[in-house]
Amino acid sequence: MKILLSIIFIFSIVFCQYDVYNLNNYNYLQDSLKVNKSIPMLKSFLLPGWGQLSKKDPLWKPILFFGIESIAIATNYHHTKKSNDFRDDFENYADLHWDLELWYENTKMIFPDRWSDIIIGTHKLGLKINGNYFYSNDLENLSKQYSWSDIKVLRDRDFYENIGKYDQFVGGWDDEFDDPFDGEGNWYSQKKEGVESVILTKKKNYYRDLRHKSNISSRYARYAISILMLNHFTSGLDALSISNKNNFRIGNLSMKLLPYSAYNEGGVLFNISW
Repeated sequence: MKILLSIIFIFSIVFCQYDVYNLNNYNYLQDSLKVNKSIPMLKSFLLPGWGQLSKKDPLWKPILFFGIESIAIATNYHHTKKSNDFRDDFENYADLHWDLELWYENTKMIFPDRWSDIIIGTHKLGLKINGNYFYSNDLENLSKQYSWSDIKVLRDRDFYENIGKYDQFVGGWDDEFDDPFDGEGNWYSQKKEGVESVILTKKKNYYRDLRHKSNISSRYARYAISILMLNHFTSGLDALSISNKNNFRIGNLSMKLLPYSAYNEGGVLFNISW
C-alpha cells in the first residue's frame, strides 16, 4: 500500500507541473494590431532617394533626393571650413593686436575719471598667474602684486567675444592712440542704431568684420544641416505615402498587443517583428 501511494505521489508531481510562462495556461483576451510599414521608407530615412530607387519610382525622384543631400553636405562642409578659417584669422589677429597691460593703461586715458569702474566693469576676462586663476575685475590689485609678464589673460571664447563687442575692453587694441570720441582717426566713436555711441579703432573694426564673416558662414552651415534633416524626412514620407505601380514590397512591419492576466497581475506584451 505504501509503495502504491508513493508511485501515485511521484506521478502526480511529474505530470501536474504548472508552467507559469505558458500563455495557454491562462484565460486572456488577445487583440492584435498590425501596421504595414514599407521598408523603402526606412531606407529613405537613412539615405534620401534609396527607398524611391528600391521601389522603382521614376528616376527623377532618387536623383532629386540624392542631389539635395549632396548639395546640403557640400554646403555644410564648405561653410563650416570657411567659418573655422575666419575664426583662426580673427583669433590670431587679436593675439597680435590686443594686450592686457595696454588695456589697463589706455583705459586710464580714455576714461580718466572712472577708469577703475571701467576695469571692474560688467564683463570679465579670465586671468592666470603662476597656475592660479583670477578675473580682470581685480586687475588693479593684481597689477600691484605681480609683474605684467606674470599675468596671462585666458584667450577663450569669452575673451574673443568681449574684446570685439564691448567698449569696456577697447583700450587693449594697439592702434596709435588719438582722440577716441571724435569721428575720425585711428580711434573714433560711432553711433549704434542712432542711439548710443561705441568706441572703435581701425584694428578693432577689422577684427569685428572677421568675426562677423565667421558667424555668417557658421549660420549658413546650420541652414545646410536643417535642409539635410528636412530632406531625410521628406524622402521617408514620400516613400511611405506613394506606392509604385508594381506594388513592390520587401516585407512588413507588424506589431502585436497581447494583454493577459497572471496571478491577478495585469500586463501588456508587445511583439514587434518585421
